[in-house]
Amino acid sequence: MLEKLGRNLPCWCGSGKKYKNCHMEFDERIAEFKNAGHIVPKHKMIKNPDQIARIRESCKVNVAVLDAVAAAIHEGMPTSEIDRIVYDTTTAMGAIPAPLHYQGFPYSVCTSVNEQVCHGFPSDKVILRSGDIVNVDCSSILNGYFSDSSRMFMIGDVSPEKRKLVQVTKECVELGLEQVKPWGFLGDMGQAVNDHARANGYSVVRDIGGHGVGIEFHEDPFVSYVTRRGEDMLLVPGMIFTIEPMVNMGSCLYDVNPDNGWEITTRDGKPSAQWEIMVLVTEDGHEVLSW
Repeated sequence: MLEKLGRNLPCWCGSGKKYKNCHMEFDERIAEFKNAGHIVPKHKMIKNPDQIARIRESCKVNVAVLDAVAAAIHEGMPTSEIDRIVYDTTTAMGAIPAPLHYQGFPYSVCTSVNEQVCHGFPSDKVILRSGDIVNVDCSSILNGYFSDSSRMFMIGDVSPEKRKLVQVTKECVELGLEQVKPWGFLGDMGQAVNDHARANGYSVVRDIGGHGVGIEFHEDPFVSYVTRRGEDMLLVPGMIFTIEPMVNMGSCLYDVNPDNGWEITTRDGKPSAQWEIMVLVTEDGHEVLSW
């Protein structure tokens, strides 16, 4: 529920303006959707211009780190080397790798190879081989502000089947992004993602999804890719969240590594792919902040 505020009090956004001259009409429009039965965002999900500017700076680090990985990744590389590149590049830019020590996670990045869905541990023992596909999921903290995105890499001679999975997953993100616009719904994006994956014979992981991000590593809303058009949370300017569907070649079912509680793999052993972008809802559409 949106917080109620007196007309002449300072606006909740921190602009210093009176509420009636700032976000009152904005809140009234959101209230109309709420009264119609829709899920609407709380004020804390809506970033102000100063916060957005600082989050953009963090995103510049995240993009640069993934660019450094892209320039160096190659057949024969242990995934532990990716972890080193991420740590060194991030810290050289004055930032901190967000995954490191997050809820006990012991590395600076997630490297998920082939049938790994997400949260793969970098390791000296995991050597990238020709034919592998690998997701590198990078998150950065700069001056207390968070950014998050991931990319897929194809190593050497990758089979047509795996190449298609990687390409279709990227297309899912792009089609979902087209649906991100103010006064639309998260379900518009979710259905676009899911429809394209299913049309190509794939499944989308249901209960692991995207999230709000910027002030914290993981914020509301939870971003699902199995929702329907016109459903889920209302999108309004100032919201920032990730689009990061995990698309499986086979079943959407997965298992969590019982030894470490982090690494997630497809139950049927078939490959999985994921691309992740970080998106700002703007007054007239969207802006991709990190990719």
